Amino acid sequence: MSSYFYLIKFFRHFYLAALALVLGASVVWARPLRLFVVGNSFSQNATHYLPDLAKEGGHELIMARAQTGACSFERHWKAVEADLTNPGDVSGKIYSGKSLREILGQEPWDVITMQQYSLLSSDVGSYRPFAKKLFDHLHAARPGAEIVLHQTWAYRVDAPRFGQIKAGRNAANNQEMWENSRAAYHEIARELGLRVIPTGDAFWRVNSDPKWTYLPDVNFDFKQAEKPALPNQTHSLHVGYRWGANGKLGKDATHANVAGEYLGALVWYGILFNESPERLAYIPPGLAPDFAAHLRTVAWVVLQETAPANRVFLPKE
Repeated sequence: MSSYFYLIKFFRHFYLAALALVLGASVVWARPLRLFVVGNSFSQNATHYLPDLAKEGGHELIMARAQTGACSFERHWKAVEADLTNPGDVSGKIYSGKSLREILGQEPWDVITMQQYSLLSSDVGSYRPFAKKLFDHLHAARPGAEIVLHQTWAYRVDAPRFGQIKAGRNAANNQEMWENSRAAYHEIARELGLRVIPTGDAFWRVNSDPKWTYLPDVNFDFKQAEKPALPNQTHSLHVGYRWGANGKLGKDATHANVAGEYLGALVWYGILFNESPERLAYIPPGLAPDFAAHLRTVAWVVLQETAPANRVFLPKE
């Protein structure tokens, strides 16, 4: 790709962001923003409340998804390869019976996002060569769209295991998972010349704040627990403990709960519309207003802090 393409993208985003800051007003698209999401359950989490935020901000959002659970860059790409070889091959139709080509359709998408499977997100080796192959394919299919990496988040502090750093070794804790995941996403972003949606940084900002972090409930008696009793999970961004249909107490320390989905959507909103999500008033049902306000502040702070590293990079020759 030419440097001209990236310079145009850079100046467009710089202009809109500067205009929003100077005028203190929303920058409203003259037409709908068309967003195509290539991902898995984490992209589903992060965009759950995005339509609600876009509506409040006065933006029309058209969104489509090519998502399947636990899908890595490798699996996405191998499905594309299968479809390119034989459009009738079911191994290429991993998105609810459809292929990436079929879901892309003929829509002139403005932004396309892609991300790694969270369990592999801390292992930069797992991105190669599949992230580039998928990027090249998407860029060829939609040369007018900006392709963006979505930086996923680390698991909750009490997760039974954390992301793989390299074959045979997983992160020791959520901080190590976040640090390595962040480094991997930004390394691939530099190689491909892409911006990053820093959802993972926003999660870590909350999880590393003594006032707002989730702390495991050491007083809850798990051995004597009876439905519907749950441990205290105040300020958790992850689903955490819940009672299953089988009557057993289970734990999901990986996926986002309402608070985590709200935080992710706030970060996506700021990136997509080049304006602060802090002024938005929408709060999902069940989320405490003070925590919601803090999450809006965190999203905006993280977007500002990561802006220098989120410039449009020129890919390596």
